[in-house]
Amino acid sequence: MATSLKKVLCPETRQLFRFFSGLECRSLSHARSVYGGPASKNHEAKRRYSTPVLARAQYGGRHTVTLLPGDGIGQELMPHIREVFRCAGVPVDFEEVELTNESDENDMENALLAIKRNGVCLKGNIETDIVKAGHRSKNIDLRTSLDLFAHIIHVKNIPGVATRHDNIDIVMIRENTEGEYANLEHENVPGVVESLKIITRERSTRIAEFAFEYAQKNGRKKVSAIHKANIMKLGDGLFLECCHKVSERYPDINFEGMIIDNASMQMVSRPEQFDVMVMPNLYGNIISNIGAGLVGGPGIIAGRNIGKNYAIFETGIRGSLRHKVGGNVANPCALLTAAADMLDYIGLPNHSQLIADSVHKVISQLKIHTPDLGGQNTTNEIVEAVISDIKQKTATYD
Repeated sequence: MATSLKKVLCPETRQLFRFFSGLECRSLSHARSVYGGPASKNHEAKRRYSTPVLARAQYGGRHTVTLLPGDGIGQELMPHIREVFRCAGVPVDFEEVELTNESDENDMENALLAIKRNGVCLKGNIETDIVKAGHRSKNIDLRTSLDLFAHIIHVKNIPGVATRHDNIDIVMIRENTEGEYANLEHENVPGVVESLKIITRERSTRIAEFAFEYAQKNGRKKVSAIHKANIMKLGDGLFLECCHKVSERYPDINFEGMIIDNASMQMVSRPEQFDVMVMPNLYGNIISNIGAGLVGGPGIIAGRNIGKNYAIFETGIRGSLRHKVGGNVANPCALLTAAADMLDYIGLPNHSQLIADSVHKVISQLKIHTPDLGGQNTTNEIVEAVISDIKQKTATYD
């Protein structure tokens, strides 16, 4: 009966049917081991991430990681990542898969199979056609197909990078699979578009538990739930309710709700008040971009997409920066840091720390900056400085 029913439904309703059919009632206990985060708020302290048990491909002590260069500067920066890994002696082999804005469904299926086989992926951003009707974002399809429900970025002042505000140290946790990003929209009649915003109790509770577990594990003192429940009383009201209920299990962590428009203003006026922020999908996209702008821009912020079984690491602010292609001016630090985070995630903390420390030294101490940070250095010069520092450290170890 279910099959015959779906045959008579319109395409938009079938899409909605598939969305709800795919929901699973999962335990969130895995969040305790998915992502540990920084050991302290001191950037110099050794980072400590928990490594989940994944179906990762590992042969002879080497790990296989899916590599998706994507569009724009991703194509230019991935060879630099390979070279840094080679110089650092990282035991990782990349399985590179082409997936771009122009790719078809077969390419998407190949990418998904590779990520499922290896368990982890390093990814450049894939462009989404704004004009072409019905063109779905492949970035969103990857996250929803793999159920990468949590997107995490850590926004923190970096010594050596001039910013308007000091003492910024915010972890932003974004629900990654529903909300307006469910891609459920259609044109009822010409000139009238209906776009469905999906908020579910299961996924709101899941991301709230993830945020509070993160705060507890990493010594964070406050979680702020960002919402618009004063207007969207059912959808955002449900999200806020789930966050509030989860907060009752964590009496040692302060909890507050804040409306998205006020939160945006507070981010640019008093960002130091925030500690951990948890948000539905669209609000997380907006707030993350504000946060990145406060500490130096998209070139230095790494991002993590975490699920129960798989993970994708990428730049924290999702843009292809096509206008920088060929100019040798793109900042590679965000992708280098994402690659270091990935190494820690798959159980290579020493290699992770080696690369992360070198990137931090190049930015903070040597002050080798690309134009986005107010400098005149090139992409190649940043990478060469990172490699030089890695070689110095490894020579000392030898």
